[in-house]
Amino acid sequence: MSLIPASKIPALPGRAETLRVLETLAIGTAGGLLFTWAQLPGGLISGAMIAVGAASLAGRQLALPPVMTQTVLVLLGISLGSLVSRQLIQHMSAYPLTIGLLALATFLSTFGSSFYLQRMHGWDPTSALLAGSPGALSQITMLAVEKGADVAGIAVVQTIRVIILTAALPLLLAVTGIAASSPPALTGEIASPAGLAALIAASLAVALLLRLARFPASWMFGAMLASSVLHGTGLVEGGLPDWLRNIALAGIGALIGSRFARIRLSTLRSHIAAGLGSFTIAILISSIFVAVLVMTTNVRLSDIMVAFAPGAMDAMLALALTLHIDPIFVGAHHLSRFVFVSITTPGIIHLFGRPQDDVDD
Repeated sequence: MSLIPASKIPALPGRAETLRVLETLAIGTAGGLLFTWAQLPGGLISGAMIAVGAASLAGRQLALPPVMTQTVLVLLGISLGSLVSRQLIQHMSAYPLTIGLLALATFLSTFGSSFYLQRMHGWDPTSALLAGSPGALSQITMLAVEKGADVAGIAVVQTIRVIILTAALPLLLAVTGIAASSPPALTGEIASPAGLAALIAASLAVALLLRLARFPASWMFGAMLASSVLHGTGLVEGGLPDWLRNIALAGIGALIGSRFARIRLSTLRSHIAAGLGSFTIAILISSIFVAVLVMTTNVRLSDIMVAFAPGAMDAMLALALTLHIDPIFVGAHHLSRFVFVSITTPGIIHLFGRPQDDVDD
């Protein structure tokens, strides 16, 4: 009988890491429950995000392990898929137009924010373009490192945009009456044990296949795709229990808030004006396109606003879930933005950014 080498046995998380995860979960849960008790729209997400973000800025090294992050994303994907019905697919004919306009809005927002950062805050062209590019944060960060850009400044500007959108967008939609002020029930019933097993198995299988194919946001989109097919074809009736969905919503909020654990308070203070100004420019440009689509299509205003919001894909899809907004429409547009940004940003940086010789000097 052969023994497994000690180097091949996965190490158990240390006491410090376990306590850090438990602290993150406790703070995120408390924040989410507080905001929900106050009846704030999107309270589980925004409450957990703000609580964890504030604690991170106060010096707590909060984080969630990869396996917990992946679990949260799969649960969100399953819940999003349970919203799918034949009625939600009725306006798919409008997708080519809206996705085309989204690409144009993304292009203009990137250059508008970049122009602001260069003129008002003295940023170099490469850092300004990368900071102004909405979405695809991991690709943007890698490109920033490669080009010698201001990685810390870019992270602050990108994080501020995500935090503001995640906290303010549901409140804006609720106050204006565009979307419900309280999260509605996703399904009329909980899936049977066999249905839940089928949902989880199919979601994990499709997510893993997409991950092998290097598909963006594979955990969430794989689960969403599998759940959409099972619900859309009537093979599974009902969805996840509300308590499990709520755990996932609070979890994604805590995950977003924990981004601040990697940002020093001094760095945040030095770049907060740049982040707020850049965000304002991006929102103004996106708002123009939202107004055009509202006047020319039959798509709901709430769907267009969340689909065109220049925020992180996982956060915007989570908001679609808690505000009962069409997940197919929002998912298709944020995935399109991710692909557009990932493909075009290197070329934009090459043409309009700081020459590589200047970086090396």
